[in-house]
Amino acid sequence: MQLAALLPIRPVTYLGQVLISAAAGAAGRWRFRAKDLGQIVADCSARAVPIVTVVNILVGAILAFVGAVQLIKFGAGIYVADGVAIAVAREMAAIITAVVMAGRTGAAFAAEIATMQANEEVDALEVLGIDPVDFLVLPRVLALLLMMPLLFVYACATGLFGGMVVAAGMLNVSAVAYIDRVGDALSWGHLGLGLSKSIVFGALIGLVGCYCGLYAKRNAAGVGVATTSAVVVSIVGIIVLDAVFAVCANALDI
Repeated sequence: MQLAALLPIRPVTYLGQVLISAAAGAAGRWRFRAKDLGQIVADCSARAVPIVTVVNILVGAILAFVGAVQLIKFGAGIYVADGVAIAVAREMAAIITAVVMAGRTGAAFAAEIATMQANEEVDALEVLGIDPVDFLVLPRVLALLLMMPLLFVYACATGLFGGMVVAAGMLNVSAVAYIDRVGDALSWGHLGLGLSKSIVFGALIGLVGCYCGLYAKRNAAGVGVATTSAVVVSIVGIIVLDAVFAVCANALDI
């Protein structure tokens, strides 16, 4: 990972450029093509569903198994649904989905833009008077901002399904009883917290992936370094932001 790429001045300047570009776009001056945005949205949503499904079902099943092992000793196996529901909605659905998207989509963003940088395509855009942030970065960040909340909701459903399978197999808990307990355990506060995390994580993945690609070295090795940096920085950032969310949620009694 390039230490120079992580110095504080350049990322702040980059973030300012993205915010200015987003403000100009909100005023009706979008500089990217709708076709490009559609392709990126498809890559961030439908094509990511299979891996998001598998990972979150397994995470829900693991949470239910761990809870069942302990709760079955006290004859309170039905409450495994409460633990799975709260853990999935508040933490695991947002975090696991974000980590998957960091390794899949964030890395792809970094590799694609870094390759364009090595081939001097980014320079060509600037010569034509097109800001690379407007044309390359903004549609990718917007796509993740739009799709991550939807993936979070889907991840919650699949995680709860994985927990239900384990609860039915180990504890003989019926689907109706499981769903009833989930409805009692979940609140809008839990879901709102997880949804807020998914939006912030989506912005982080998009910004970091594009940043690492945009400032990559102009050679083949630079593409690999940019891809690795995007994944590592995104995952570390996700964990740090989740800790910040945990502290804020505790302070606000959510």
